[in-house]
Amino acid sequence: MSIFTEAEAKAILDKVIALSKADECTATLTGSIAGNIRFALNNVSTSGIVSNSNLAVQSAFGNRVGTASINEFDDAALERVVRRAEDLARLAPENPEFMPAIDKQSYKPSPTFSATTAAITPEFRAQVAADSIAPCRADKLTAAGFLEDGQSFVAVANSKGNFGYQQATNFDYTCTVRTDDGRGSGWVGRNLKDAGEFKADNEVRIAMRKATESAEAKALEPGKYTVILEPAAAAGLISFMMNFFDARQADEGRSFLSKKGGGNKLGEQVYDPRVNISADPWDPRAPVLPWDAQGLAREKMSVVENGKVSALDYSRFWAKKQGKRAVGTPGNLLMAGGDKSTAELIKGTQKGILVTRTWYIRMVDPQTVLLTGLTRDGTFYIENGVIKHPVKNFRFNESPVIMLNNIEELGRPVRVAGDESSFVMMIPPMKLRDFTFTSLSDAV
Repeated sequence: MSIFTEAEAKAILDKVIALSKADECTATLTGSIAGNIRFALNNVSTSGIVSNSNLAVQSAFGNRVGTASINEFDDAALERVVRRAEDLARLAPENPEFMPAIDKQSYKPSPTFSATTAAITPEFRAQVAADSIAPCRADKLTAAGFLEDGQSFVAVANSKGNFGYQQATNFDYTCTVRTDDGRGSGWVGRNLKDAGEFKADNEVRIAMRKATESAEAKALEPGKYTVILEPAAAAGLISFMMNFFDARQADEGRSFLSKKGGGNKLGEQVYDPRVNISADPWDPRAPVLPWDAQGLAREKMSVVENGKVSALDYSRFWAKKQGKRAVGTPGNLLMAGGDKSTAELIKGTQKGILVTRTWYIRMVDPQTVLLTGLTRDGTFYIENGVIKHPVKNFRFNESPVIMLNNIEELGRPVRVAGDESSFVMMIPPMKLRDFTFTSLSDAV
């Protein structure tokens, strides 16, 4: 059994805390049932279900810390893992940045669980694969994709009386479709809370259309172009940038949010005034756990408001040193936008390039968040409001900070998963000017 009820989880964690002889003890119990199916070359290649549970115990003597984990939960096993954590703590060097266990928190449950998603069966996964493959095979196209779903729980407790329990589900689907000659490629991805909203035979048509329409790609000269980034394309860049909202990095001069002469840019205008990014663990479109990895309660907060930086991420250590209040690190990022779809943004574009995906994104300069990466799976030239023809993929060198100062229009946000982080995101399609493409790529 991998999914424990709240009562079962609390009983185990209470035993762990009672067994502790350390100055303080923190324990985290997790469990999951994860299903998946993978297909390639229009055939299912692998499928399976993985069930797992784990108990991690952190013990501290003064500022010496030890951590041990185990996946057995009888009384003897619980005592064994507690003693192992304590033994390791006694051997550990002193941690000059040690922070004691958090005080008792108040966690407001968030709507992270979907009964429909938790009830997914192997037959459901097989049908998703079949519905993805069949139309591709009929049109002489080749599909490759992956569906991963699951249900999980996490329970936390410490010797100061803190306790939290939450269940969650996840659903993530991607499919790449290529023409038989390999010259055209299309992609679709969906990250959802509720599997009942998903229809594979509808979603795969998006990738099929892009694969067929991208087969006769023409070369355009590299340079600065007006672009429309679909939400998945924008998410890879935005999520990379959000990892640099750490207050310590900014205060120590290691971030694009570092101020010349010292300090950070909290409260300063960094982006176009239309940029508004918030975090809200209870948002029904993209809910997340009501606490972060440290166990701190998350809050609804503005991160960027009208282009001004309104919040930075303070670790407990850095918050204490700087005299700030530590709050839970955001688990989701919600970017505001307009009402238009990607198709409607295209209709209003005289000349530009539509980008389906960005990938292989790497850092060039952390001081400006200059990133490099490639387009893929459907890049198209737009003229007079319509897609004229596919274009060869580009390498780009662009900073999302500059990008978010070159906004022409934002569309309607959709749920996506960030490529370089664990964020769940609501990101709009973006029409941007002067996006920098530096060279061509022969890959499709």
